[in-house]
Amino acid sequence: MSKFHPDPNSPVIAVADVWRTYRAGTHQEVHALRGVSLTIEQPCVVAVKGRSGSGKTTLLNCVGGLDKPTRGKIAVFGQELTHLGDSALTRLRRQWVGFIFQSFGLNPSFSAAENVDIMLRIAGASNRECRERTQFCLDLVGLTKWRNHRPDELSGGQQQRIAIARSLANRPKLLLADEPTGDLDTATTRDILSLFRKIVQEEHLTILLSSHDPLVDDYVDRVLHLQDGEFVES
Repeated sequence: MSKFHPDPNSPVIAVADVWRTYRAGTHQEVHALRGVSLTIEQPCVVAVKGRSGSGKTTLLNCVGGLDKPTRGKIAVFGQELTHLGDSALTRLRRQWVGFIFQSFGLNPSFSAAENVDIMLRIAGASNRECRERTQFCLDLVGLTKWRNHRPDELSGGQQQRIAIARSLANRPKLLLADEPTGDLDTATTRDILSLFRKIVQEEHLTILLSSHDPLVDDYVDRVLHLQDGEFVES
């Protein structure tokens, strides 16, 4: 199994003819992805849109190394993921790729600051780095005043901001966001999408997000449409 050796000069994401097929019973197959290809060259915000079941989450999971394509190739920062071992994939997710989920995935017993801090401690950061980076991330998402509040004391938009701050803790160069505004109202959705634009500018990273929300189109650099596992024209 290969180690993860990223090349910052390579495309952020290069997906080539990727298929992902699942077994549904003894003799039936479901094609979640059907020959998908995608290249993202530089820091930007790219949205993959489509109905539920179109393959959006499967694509993000394959790009993030959480799932493996049935065939085809996926490279992140020039490193093909297909043959990477568990330790290399762990390094990819810990140091290069951040994840944001619709369900937030926060520890309910931790404060906002602790939810960010724990990611740095898992990565072995020093106490000083944990303190300074946690503060920076909370400042970036506008939650400094709520650093000591637990998730159940915050609104849905504030919880998503904690999740974003947590995903940025280890300075990733790629964020994968699966329906990050799915449970938020219109005003909060606009706030989160504006925050994504700010993050790309200040942290110089790429965001690949999935959504079915028409508001997304106003905040991203590129929109791709998935239908039944294939990219189609808008």
